[in-house]
Amino acid sequence: MKLPVINIKGEDTGRKVDLSEVIFKAELNDHAIYLDVKQYLANQRQGTSMAKDRSLISGSTRKIKKQKGTGSARAGSIKSPIFRGGGTIFGPEPRDYHFKLNKKLKVNARRSALSYKIQDKSLTIVEDFDFESPKTKNYLELLSAFTLENKKTLLVLPENKKNVYLSSRNLKKAKVITADQINTYDVLHADNILMLEGSVEKITNILN
Repeated sequence: MKLPVINIKGEDTGRKVDLSEVIFKAELNDHAIYLDVKQYLANQRQGTSMAKDRSLISGSTRKIKKQKGTGSARAGSIKSPIFRGGGTIFGPEPRDYHFKLNKKLKVNARRSALSYKIQDKSLTIVEDFDFESPKTKNYLELLSAFTLENKKTLLVLPENKKNVYLSSRNLKKAKVITADQINTYDVLHADNILMLEGSVEKITNILN
């Protein structure tokens, strides 16, 4: 399976790159995709929300009125949830939302996600490049060359290129990752993927 290599001006270089059919033409597994995306989103959660229950509230421990003879319900503590300023019933507590997935399942999910993008013709192989200095204008020119100015895009680099990353940082719909950071959520969340030529081999090694 081959795709043409395009330069940063959006022009065909005349070269083609071989894509592994095991990765880019894989059998689609929607359930694996669902689980991998679910794990990714769960792992983003901080789990730090918290409300004080009656054991954490500051207040007097004395019995606020006598047990019998008042004609109203018994009450033993001002920290009771039924009183203003009392503890919260069943409030949120700090927790860890992380969970584990089988490594093979995650590989299958990422293969499926990339295969979907190939099917949709929304994955482009771009000739390796770097910017001399970090400028948002440079990144906008890159997107303009591929008519992706108003689309959600994912640029996959073979290794960290600081100037390219910094150039994209002010653009809400643009995201830049390295090949070893490839994940199902980012692949599917993007309308179009620009993958540098050098990234293909690295992704092939990771997902083979």
